[in-house]
Amino acid sequence: MNDSDDAPTSRSLTAKLAAGLYVTATPIGNAGDITLRALDVLARADLVLCEDTRVSAKLFAIHGISTRTFPYHDHNAAEMRPRILDRLGNGEAIALISDAGTPLVSDPGFKLVREAQDAGFMVTTLPGASSVLAALTLAGLPTDRFFFAGFLSAKQEARRKELAELAAVPATLVFLESANRLAASLADMAAQLGTREATMTRELTKRFEEVRRAPLADLAAHYEREGAPKGEIVIVVGPPQKRAPLCDHEVGAMLENALVRLSLKDAVAEVVAMTGLPRRDIYARALALSEDRD
Repeated sequence: MNDSDDAPTSRSLTAKLAAGLYVTATPIGNAGDITLRALDVLARADLVLCEDTRVSAKLFAIHGISTRTFPYHDHNAAEMRPRILDRLGNGEAIALISDAGTPLVSDPGFKLVREAQDAGFMVTTLPGASSVLAALTLAGLPTDRFFFAGFLSAKQEARRKELAELAAVPATLVFLESANRLAASLADMAAQLGTREATMTRELTKRFEEVRRAPLADLAAHYEREGAPKGEIVIVVGPPQKRAPLCDHEVGAMLENALVRLSLKDAVAEVVAMTGLPRRDIYARALALSEDRD
């Protein structure tokens, strides 16, 4: 059997779907970015679970889909899962979609998938659009290995701690971010991840799509100056650069420079991010330098 054997036909459009859960990707912006298979399943499912039925209604109207929808999100998931499993047990075909893109990527749903699988129901995926993969393809940065970090904390202290933990990951990093926190998050990335090239993408596949690549500090300065942009944002940060081993004198000079500008804690985090050296060693040296100054 080849791929063409699974394409929708006039007969399949009226036939009943096999019972099960269909995890279905929807467009991230351009309504045309939806697969033929997804349109077929959404039209023939008994029920479509949506993150926000009002958002999904716009897509359904464009493509002439009239299938019944019901909200499934973080606030009602625990209550809804047993009901959904009952419906699957009664032989229904249920599609799960998010507001945009591929479900379960920074969206609710994994518990439903797991419980449906554990109960023996058929669970399948209909792949398609994803803001994470779209951003990676446009970033102009290495894609052979990447780490999806999702949304960082809204609070600076927690955000900097999260970034410090990610500094040594030997891969391109991918973040989601809100527009009002963009400049602050980019500045914290520059402080914690060191001098790295990064790409800010927003409104991917839409009319005002923007892709801007520059060093992290330059991106932070740009959006601090220009203000928060509109739209959905994905930030792609290049992997840490391989460096020649630093001599003891160079590490000491970096620490002294950082301690002039930052608190001991932030100075340690910056030097760890820039050198990749163990935090406990850098902290001990920073502490000794601070005591010598006192």
